[in-house]
Amino acid sequence: MTTTPQAVRRASPRARRTVTPPDPARPLLPDAEPVRLLDPTGTPLPARTDYPEPPVEALRELYRRMVLGRRFDTQATALTKQGRLAVYPSSRGQEACQVAAVLAVRDTDWMFPTYRESMALVARGIDPVEVLTLLRGDWHCGYDPTAVHTAPQCTPLATQCVHAAGLAHGEAYQGRDTVALAFIGDGATSEGDFHEGINFAAVFKAPVVYFVQNNRYAISVPLSRQTAAPSLAYKGVGYGVPSEQVDGNDPVAVLAVLTRAVAHARAGKGPFLVEAHTYRMEPHTNADDASRYRDGAEVDAWRDRDPLARLETYLRARGVLDDAAVAEVADQAEAYAADLRARMNTQPTVDPLSLFDHVYAEPTPQLVEQRELVRAELAAAHDEEGDA
Repeated sequence: MTTTPQAVRRASPRARRTVTPPDPARPLLPDAEPVRLLDPTGTPLPARTDYPEPPVEALRELYRRMVLGRRFDTQATALTKQGRLAVYPSSRGQEACQVAAVLAVRDTDWMFPTYRESMALVARGIDPVEVLTLLRGDWHCGYDPTAVHTAPQCTPLATQCVHAAGLAHGEAYQGRDTVALAFIGDGATSEGDFHEGINFAAVFKAPVVYFVQNNRYAISVPLSRQTAAPSLAYKGVGYGVPSEQVDGNDPVAVLAVLTRAVAHARAGKGPFLVEAHTYRMEPHTNADDASRYRDGAEVDAWRDRDPLARLETYLRARGVLDDAAVAEVADQAEAYAADLRARMNTQPTVDPLSLFDHVYAEPTPQLVEQRELVRAELAAAHDEEGDA
């Protein structure tokens, strides 16, 4: 039977709604505004059933690790100025993102960090000296990735997106419920590896959470020169990936959103994209002059949105944090920084032949030949020193 235009016009409003196909993109789209559970002063906003507030114990631990993380970041910056580190990309201002991401996953889940995730790595419990080994320049990665389920820090933009998709797919293929969490910067979403990784993960329903920390600048390139999308979270819809955007300086909201995203991935529903709106308070690295591309008023405005102060205010208001507890955590952070200083002031022992380790499982003939050449040169140099 053919339906005429006249029949459609005579149909009831309910009937017309029934035959209208649903918008397939709607479940994939993020909220129009970033999810926020605390306002910038730390005052709670109306509760949301879709993003319930994490348990208070989790929020206390989130606060503790954020304090330690900020103190670590300050100490690492100082070590750079003292010549103990070759370079250091600070994540000050992004503490909520760095630490909440760690608390949202299990120790057996995998993390794929960028070069800016040093704070996240120490929040995960990795030895801070091992974390800074790459940035000191004496080894490619100071920790054992398989022991801590954390990939080496990734300097090339977005390549970890593909790595995370592959590992997550492999884990799911073997029947394990492992989730991979890949950290990404806003600039990395313009790279091909980001699109390849998220597309692969979507097609094969790999349990990956892609966590974009949108700190407004890709080195000196502002967000307006990176994308014309309403927000970076909207990039998920083109790949059939659900997404959300969150106030990245609201620690409670970041943990709530990431908890839901990880649960989505672990349940076998495929990847999830989260964009956190935050800000990098310090220059890109110690080699950068941020005053050349942003003004002080912008930085001051974001300083008033300090995620650590926001969480402390909220926890004090709830009566689960007081002066004694704040002082205790501060003392822990100072002891942590002092231990890091002492150990980083010891000059590392570097073996030039280690350059050839871990290049291949089975060294190629060419690699063996090159290693022997270096060994011979080192021996000759040693002999010359002895003769002198």
